[in-house]
Amino acid sequence: MSAPTIAVVTAGLSEPSSTALLADRLLEAVQARLRPTGAEARAVRIDLRGLAHGIADHLTMGFPSGKLAAALDALRGADAVIAVTPTFKASYTGLFKSFWDLVEDGELDGVPTLLAATGGTARHSLMIDVAMRPLFAYLRADAVPTGVFAATDDFGADESLQRRIDRAAGELAERIRRRTGEPAHDVAPAAAPAGPAEPGAVETRSAAGEELSPAPRPLRSEETAPGDPALTAPSGDESSPDPARAASGTASHRTAHRASGLPPLRVTPFEQLLRQ
Repeated sequence: MSAPTIAVVTAGLSEPSSTALLADRLLEAVQARLRPTGAEARAVRIDLRGLAHGIADHLTMGFPSGKLAAALDALRGADAVIAVTPTFKASYTGLFKSFWDLVEDGELDGVPTLLAATGGTARHSLMIDVAMRPLFAYLRADAVPTGVFAATDDFGADESLQRRIDRAAGELAERIRRRTGEPAHDVAPAAAPAGPAEPGAVETRSAAGEELSPAPRPLRSEETAPGDPALTAPSGDESSPDPARAASGTASHRTAHRASGLPPLRVTPFEQLLRQ
């Protein structure tokens, strides 16, 4: 596997920055996941704090400065992206959004992307889903399912933050492997059906391809179960049932109930019901 390039975009405004600290931990976790495959991921850091003037000039004048142009070129050549922003007013910062406004449509198509954010309280943790994901969905990036939000209290002895980091890093590493051409894990192909099933037929093969015992076809309203005299429709005048057939059906039900240990079933003849 060739060494992939990961662009780490951070929008922290202070120095030192908890946003940059979270980005470092995410990068280290992804590199650790890729290392067993023999690839040492190369990181390209894009700190938006140092590009603020260049971003404003690009938005107002229409062309990037030297450092900003190099950052955009590095982003275009990256195999994956880690994007981390502080939470301002329940959303990403204006500097973060302004940078992605400069990315042309199609430049992030299918690029594996890990979304993360920091904030003063965990109450802002949904910001990743309600603000960041729509932005990167528009850019057509391949955002991993797990977003990592770190509140101020998370940067301590709490292990839940590290578990979220490890889960998101594993998802990004797997997408990087697929994008860079590493062979996928072997998956047993699903067994093809033997042929078109008849209407009303029940599938007799499991998802793993094992043969199952065939399930009985459900009876239609006009059908009866074969061999059951109690369910067999009488011939002739339906208002005058055959007493011998009724007695035979009663005897068979009694025999079945005795075999199962249940008390015998009492059946009242239809004529007796009419006389009551």
